[in-house]
Amino acid sequence: MKLKRSAGVLMHPTSLYSDYGIGDLGESCFEFIDFLHASNQKIWQVLPITPTSFGDSPYQSFSTFAGNFLLISPKILLQKKYLSDEDLKDVPDFDLNKVDYAKVIDYKSKLFRVAYENFKIDKAVKKSFDKFCKKNADWLDDYALFVALKNYFIDKRKNDLQIENSKLFSDLPKNTANDYYYGALWNTWPDEIKKRDKKALDKWTQLLQDEISYQKFLQFEFFDEWFAVKDYANSHNISIIGDIPIFVAFDSADVWANPHLFELDSDYFPSSVAGVPPDYFSATGQLWGNPLYNWQSNKNSDYDWWIKRIKNTFECVDILRIDHFRAFESYWAIKFGEKTAVNGKWCKGPGKKFFECVEKKLGKLPIIAEDLGIITKEVINLRDACGFPGMKILQFAFDDGDENDHLPHNFETSNIVAYTGTHDNDTVVGWYEKAPENYKDKFRRYMNVSGNDPAWELIRLLYSSVAAFAIVPIQDLMGLNSEARMNFPGVASGNWQFRFTKEMLSSQIQDKLIYLCDLFQR
Repeated sequence: MKLKRSAGVLMHPTSLYSDYGIGDLGESCFEFIDFLHASNQKIWQVLPITPTSFGDSPYQSFSTFAGNFLLISPKILLQKKYLSDEDLKDVPDFDLNKVDYAKVIDYKSKLFRVAYENFKIDKAVKKSFDKFCKKNADWLDDYALFVALKNYFIDKRKNDLQIENSKLFSDLPKNTANDYYYGALWNTWPDEIKKRDKKALDKWTQLLQDEISYQKFLQFEFFDEWFAVKDYANSHNISIIGDIPIFVAFDSADVWANPHLFELDSDYFPSSVAGVPPDYFSATGQLWGNPLYNWQSNKNSDYDWWIKRIKNTFECVDILRIDHFRAFESYWAIKFGEKTAVNGKWCKGPGKKFFECVEKKLGKLPIIAEDLGIITKEVINLRDACGFPGMKILQFAFDDGDENDHLPHNFETSNIVAYTGTHDNDTVVGWYEKAPENYKDKFRRYMNVSGNDPAWELIRLLYSSVAAFAIVPIQDLMGLNSEARMNFPGVASGNWQFRFTKEMLSSQIQDKLIYLCDLFQR
């Protein structure tokens, strides 16, 4: 994939301004695209747009195929007459700068239930809805049943005084067992449905028919709104970079529907889980907890599930960033039950043959490899053999090492995607405030700057570099401090909450971007 010299912004839709506690796919989304277009930006990068699970992380989703229904716009539902002005009269006093997910889920779920009842009597849309359900049945049927079952068992277990005496929980800490049981983790369901007995699937599909239809309605509405946003972006010459995590959540429709594709034990718990060893972000590594793939089983099916996953994602985005690309070469496997990621081992991934199979089925695809962290020569060779551009992070550039490959003069090629930072980094202002003095000194001397405006000083360096794509998190455009950080790897709570207000997307930012794009021919 040969990148064309251009610039863009990293901003997840949840961060957009709205009246309803979280960004959505309504008016503010189109206004953001207008801002990008007016600022000569050609790229909008998002995080995974899939539904989030516990912890609110887009990298831990109930489905790798479904859309995040929290992004559905109440105002669009009003335009479609699924909601009335009366329904939107009493809006809670939401924080304008942070997403309170529990509060948002409670409020929006009530709205969506009302919208669904009105949707059911709209005969004009039935044909489109049926077509959507048929087109996406391969994943939608499992996902809708999965969520309906979870909701059913969560509700059923609310008043249980204690967890059943089951060997399923004998080796687990009490708090973990409680989370699994009361959160209705799929392997705590009755055996008949946990093991996907055909008669049981039919029985529960009939029993939960209306709830399943409701979940399908949410997906129908999400994708209707998302494709309108994507069409608008593309019509303004803006490409969307999407994100596909290599791993999926254990408590997901993906694992429940395809247990043979994952390394699970006889009780359907992971035998080992994903993470990374100690690194820049954490002294004890990062224990993600995702189940690992049974790569032999995936290979035996000619990577069919993966092919469908990638194809589905490319319907929603123009370019795909593969998160944790290095795991296709080798991945860090941690025994299930470990408290940190320290005690793990490297295991071989599927390598180039996987991508050869993808190319054979789907053709050459515009893919970016997230090649950060502990990167070996073998990982670099795999990336280059596949022809994927890699990534550079300027925040990583200013240690004492002259050979640091994140320093722009050490970029080995122009065919890369460079950032001031990503969603996993602090903001530039926050990073600079906390950086050791020798890092700050190198920062100032390298660019011959004062350090008084570190975000825009680094943005200017980014734009001037040979990197084909220069992408800036929206927090850095606004010069925000650490309070605006999107994610802190290794920290379980308090992430993914950042929001901004309309006034923060100022004309001054737009003017600066126009100037830099013109100066550095982006």
